[in-house]
Amino acid sequence: MDKINWRAETFETVKAFLLEKLNLADVDYCEIRIEDSRDLQIMHQGQALEQVRSNNLFGGNVRALYHGGWGFATFNDLDDLEANLRLACDQAKAAGALVQEQSQLAEVPVVVEDVCPNWTLHPEAVSLDEKVRILGHYQQLVLSYPNIPSCSVFFQERCTTVWFVNSEGTAIRQEKVDTAASVTAHGRKGDVSVSPSVATGSSQGLDHMLNLDQQIKEMCELTQNLLDAPPMKAGVYTVICDPAHTGLFVHEAFGHLSEADDLAKSPGFLKAMSLGRVLGKPILDIYETGEFMHVRGGLIYDDEGVACKRADLVKEGVLVGRLHNRWSAAKLAEEGTVLTGSARAINYIFPPIVRMRNTCIGIGESSFEDMLKDVKLGVYAIGSGGGQTNGEMFNFAAHYAYMIRDGKLAELVRDVKLMGNVFTTLENIDMVGNDLGPFGGGAGGCGKGSQSPLPTGGVCPHIRIQNVILGGVKE
Repeated sequence: MDKINWRAETFETVKAFLLEKLNLADVDYCEIRIEDSRDLQIMHQGQALEQVRSNNLFGGNVRALYHGGWGFATFNDLDDLEANLRLACDQAKAAGALVQEQSQLAEVPVVVEDVCPNWTLHPEAVSLDEKVRILGHYQQLVLSYPNIPSCSVFFQERCTTVWFVNSEGTAIRQEKVDTAASVTAHGRKGDVSVSPSVATGSSQGLDHMLNLDQQIKEMCELTQNLLDAPPMKAGVYTVICDPAHTGLFVHEAFGHLSEADDLAKSPGFLKAMSLGRVLGKPILDIYETGEFMHVRGGLIYDDEGVACKRADLVKEGVLVGRLHNRWSAAKLAEEGTVLTGSARAINYIFPPIVRMRNTCIGIGESSFEDMLKDVKLGVYAIGSGGGQTNGEMFNFAAHYAYMIRDGKLAELVRDVKLMGNVFTTLENIDMVGNDLGPFGGGAGGCGKGSQSPLPTGGVCPHIRIQNVILGGVKE
């Protein structure tokens, strides 16, 4: 068998071939992951179609474990599989001679399955010409508005067939799709510039990027208003976050603190994230899941062959769980640990590490009107403008915001930046909305461990937070 007829081979033939190769591994544990990917990127920049780029990527890796030491080798041709299997095993033996520990991996069921999700509109069913036409239409729509001299329209797709087999007998073939699109208006008026955007993404099809005209028109009208809006005034406010900004907060500020491979190497953060710690009010539930295929974090099996399930992280304000791979679950050996499919690699060049999929806050009971009505002076933060974290401290931007005055939405403001301590902020969440909205659309993704951009997303409600520090101009 070689890579020329790889796609034409049956599930049973490939499974038998790979499992036979694993019989050569003389280590405690060994796995093979092979990926066949078709990538496409389209970019309109300013008035021009700047880039159309497609790539076909084929390759795989072998990961081996011996006496607590790991080996890892990659290849781009199946003819090199056997040599790289021996190389990974030799690496593991050399590392194990230094580590001299018992190899430990949490037990998981053996799985043999050929997985293909129910696509809504497979991206490869739509022609390249049609994709370029749709994106070009959005470009011209944005440029038809005054004070918008330039725009950026970006689309990316990756369609991947992934094979995973291990020495325990698991054999999974999984079809995966990731698509993302963003349309950004670059508005300018005098010395003021703003760049609001419409961003979408999905793990199940291309339909999310169709029929965006109304959203784009609203974005362009918002651009005109933002150019005349004042900048945010720095201070401490009651803040209501829309679902997209809620998602940014829960992913960046809290989600990374829940990744157990890092916690296992950091006693200080592990203590700060002790199970049973009260993090918030009883209204707060945070969970992580591979479900919700309509956003970019949808996943059925992770890159260790573990089925993706819901992981409850915070239940009624109490820290109850973490995200694990098989190594971290065995290393921490905490009572009640359940593997939920959180080991991910951006591609075959990397070994899997603990990564988020869809990070969510559970739906609450408060309406948006309830959140507003007793706020004398506050801010309604909208959209995820990116940001950064440093341990338990965070700094995030919203796309824009409205001031809240005497229980009602008031003037539009720009240049909105929220900052603070994640634990204090969680404690200050005093209302959770009875609505849900997606986040994590558009290009980009999570960047942990130099594996970027990994597609992630989630579904969150509005939340209200007391005493939030907002950066901006000083009075």
